[in-house]
Amino acid sequence: MTFRLRIGCVALLGLLAAACMPERNVVPPYYKDLARVDASVDAAAAQQMITSYRQSNGAGSLSIDPSLMQVAQKQALAMARAQDIQASLQRGNSLAVRLAAAGEEKTYAVENVSAGYRTVAEAFSGWRDSPKHNAVMLDGKATRMGIATAYAPGSRHKVYWSLVLAGPAGQP
Repeated sequence: MTFRLRIGCVALLGLLAAACMPERNVVPPYYKDLARVDASVDAAAAQQMITSYRQSNGAGSLSIDPSLMQVAQKQALAMARAQDIQASLQRGNSLAVRLAAAGEEKTYAVENVSAGYRTVAEAFSGWRDSPKHNAVMLDGKATRMGIATAYAPGSRHKVYWSLVLAGPAGQP
C-alpha cells in the first residue's frame, strides 16, 4: 500500500468516526421547549431535578407514579382546554376528585398548577421562587410524583402544567 493510499484510508476512517459522533448541540431535556403540539414533558428529568432540590433541602426523594401522571395529565388538559389555570377550581376537576377517580381517594396529595413556562427548567424555577409552589415541591409527606403539560396554541400562556406530589397510596 502506498503512502498516499494509507493517508487516504486514515482520513476516510476519521471522517467515518466523526459521522458517528453524537451532535454537540443536543438540548438537555429540562430545556426542551414544550410549546409544541407534539411535545411532552420529560418526567424523568423533572423527577431528577425536583428530587435533587428536595434532598438539598432535607426532604426525601420522589418516584414517578403512573397513576399520578394520569391525574396530572387530566388537570393539564383541562386547563389547556379552558385556556385558564382556574380550571383547577372547577368542582369536578379538583385534585381530590381526580385522585378518587384513580382509586386513591384516601391518599395525601398536593399539587402545583401553572401556565406559561415553556421548559421544565422554567417551571421549576418559577415554582421554587413562589413560596406556595415551593412548599409543595418540598412537602415532607410526598414520596411519589406525576407531572404533565398540555399545549394550547391559541391561548395566551400556551403551555399548562400540573405537578402532583403524593404520599404512599392509601395513606392520608
